[in-house]
Amino acid sequence: MELELLNRESLDKLIGFRKSETKLGEQLLIVNSFTVEDLKASVAKFVLIGISEDIGPRANLGKAGAAAAWDAFLAKFVNMQSNRYLNGNECVVLGKLSLNQLCQTEQLDDLRTATEAMDDVVTKALFTIYKAGKIPIIIGGGHNNSYNNIKALALANQEKAINCINLDPHADFRALEGRHSGNGFSYAHAEGYLKKYAIVGLHEGYNSESMLTELDRKGINYSTFEAIFIREEITFKTAINNALMIVNQSLYGIEIDLDAVENVASSAQTPSGISVIDARKFTHTAANSSNAAYLHLCEAAPSLSQQPDQIGKLLAYLATDFIKSRKTF
Repeated sequence: MELELLNRESLDKLIGFRKSETKLGEQLLIVNSFTVEDLKASVAKFVLIGISEDIGPRANLGKAGAAAAWDAFLAKFVNMQSNRYLNGNECVVLGKLSLNQLCQTEQLDDLRTATEAMDDVVTKALFTIYKAGKIPIIIGGGHNNSYNNIKALALANQEKAINCINLDPHADFRALEGRHSGNGFSYAHAEGYLKKYAIVGLHEGYNSESMLTELDRKGINYSTFEAIFIREEITFKTAINNALMIVNQSLYGIEIDLDAVENVASSAQTPSGISVIDARKFTHTAANSSNAAYLHLCEAAPSLSQQPDQIGKLLAYLATDFIKSRKTF
């Protein structure tokens, strides 16, 4: 399965050119081939890559739609302004991995087998980015790909386990029952790629007692949405900082499941979640370290929304918040 590289002509078709203005898309860098050498030769620090699939969420009994996130994101991202706050040449825009064709049925066993097949493709692509010394911003697909993000980084880091902070109503630490979007972290932990794992904003009504017990048994740190926003036992800022104290001792990934944001179309949309502002604050705070090794924005499903462009715009905001915060290190 090959990465669909974006060329300058295709990129320019997405840009709404305007006199006396420069858009991010005009400044974004591209590569002629997806190799470690070509990426290393680029002055860009960040690499934008899309994952177009919703096999993983469907394998977890969730809704389809995450396959459309990259296209919705890119159309908005390239039309943001290039200015003193963000130029655009900080980023290489690669293109996307289109993976939904790996499964043509809705049979659970087939979906889980296809998710495992996707693991190899995505891990290899991300490994190339990490080996080039770049920081990937991974847009789209299901949270099954957290496993690939973590595994590729660990392998590129000479097989040393890495850490992860996750903004998510669900721990995604389900049983090792075949790969799907609900067990990316449990598989990564069981296989020795994930060391310290911290979760911010778990929903108390949507994590089983057996999974909570497993989190406790494995010493995994988590705060709940209800403890933060309903009972106000802890502030959102403190919950984030507590999680960062645990993961920011070595390389860590930043995972954001768009299920966490209130009324955002996703595989498990919620009417009671964090605000867009809080999601942006989380991204900025979590990215503010030289150990922040990647950003993954997953589960957003523009095709389930009456305003898909707004989902793309939200993803673009989160990506730029990450770049602005992380690029100072």
